[in-house]
Amino acid sequence: MNHTPVFENDAIVTGILLLVLAGIFYTSGLKSWKKFYRYVPALLLCYFIPALLQWPFGLISGESSNLYFVASRYFLPASLILLCLSIDLKGILNLGPKALIMFFAASVGIILGGPIALYIMLNFMPGIDPDELWRGLSTVAGSWIGGGANQTAMKEIFQVSDAIFSTMIVVDVVVANIWMGFLLYGANISQQLDRWLKSDTSAIDDLKNRVENYRARVERIPTTTDLFLMLGVAFGGTALAHWGADTITPFMEQFKPTLTAMRLDSLMSSFFWLIVIATTVGLLLSFTTARKLEGVGASKWGSVFIYFLVASIGMRMNIAEVFDNLALFGIGLIWMAIHVLILIIVAKLINAPFFFVAVGSQANVGGAASAPVVASAFSPSLAPVGVLMAVLGYALGTYGAIICAWIMQSVAT
Repeated sequence: MNHTPVFENDAIVTGILLLVLAGIFYTSGLKSWKKFYRYVPALLLCYFIPALLQWPFGLISGESSNLYFVASRYFLPASLILLCLSIDLKGILNLGPKALIMFFAASVGIILGGPIALYIMLNFMPGIDPDELWRGLSTVAGSWIGGGANQTAMKEIFQVSDAIFSTMIVVDVVVANIWMGFLLYGANISQQLDRWLKSDTSAIDDLKNRVENYRARVERIPTTTDLFLMLGVAFGGTALAHWGADTITPFMEQFKPTLTAMRLDSLMSSFFWLIVIATTVGLLLSFTTARKLEGVGASKWGSVFIYFLVASIGMRMNIAEVFDNLALFGIGLIWMAIHVLILIIVAKLINAPFFFVAVGSQANVGGAASAPVVASAFSPSLAPVGVLMAVLGYALGTYGAIICAWIMQSVAT
């Protein structure tokens, strides 16, 4: 169901996305729209309206646009730096072990969910070689526990053909994005969900309050100089992160055989180092006078960049592709349902806040490109928590995916 969009010029597409975002935020502040936004979160619209503009309206297309690359490589690291400037590292450490427990529960849900979904769906997939199928699904496991580098590693380790790999990428992106939409909605009703989970959110509330109180103390009307300083810090830090990634990645590739044997392929991913360095720069600057840039809107600009990233991610989700191979998407949806079920059971057992459920899941399934998006849906001050957990996913992704692949192999044979 590929199509040529009406608008392929990225300058036009940028204008369309910004008009959509402006319209959503403007109407969300109007009294006449309050009832609508009580049930439909603004962030969810920022995500799904660009998807609808791609299909069924056919106005834009993520496939023919470079905006996601720009947003994820330039705006995302800049936003991480700006959002980390005012972070309270002590507050993050005080979040306790439940965040890590939910992260590992999310990983276990994916490791077990793949084989179970494959077992359920094998009888409904005539004409597909089971051996080829489990190999292809291993790349989805790599992506959902780690990220793109882990996914590529699975392709090489299990010798996945290009044809099945391209299909699995579609399954990966569409199913993961549908789940992200549910998480964004859940962030809007997190208080009700926390009551149902009987969770203690005091540490999260304390972290948000400390950041917001600091913001209130230093807030002032920015001058032109202030704005240039802030953008200089954001994009100067982004430049440093790119330079570091461009330097470290070739160095790490010298040790490719060793890293591959140790299943640490993520260390050869430039995007991995880009995110790690940008986050580190932001955290280090939070101990300097650059922290005061929060008073002139650092986190607000960081949020603007994040929302543009959300819109560009939404633009890549072509829901029409679901109909091309319903059986494969059946596996993906069952797989994701098992992942969610395990998350809910563990959260209920340990009374974990829904924030940990959402960020633990997205740190696995979405990685560093979308984990801070989901975290910032709760509060911009929580975005770095999503990034730190996503980096952990990169480190463990290949190991978890290999375990998942081995179990799927035994199911398929």
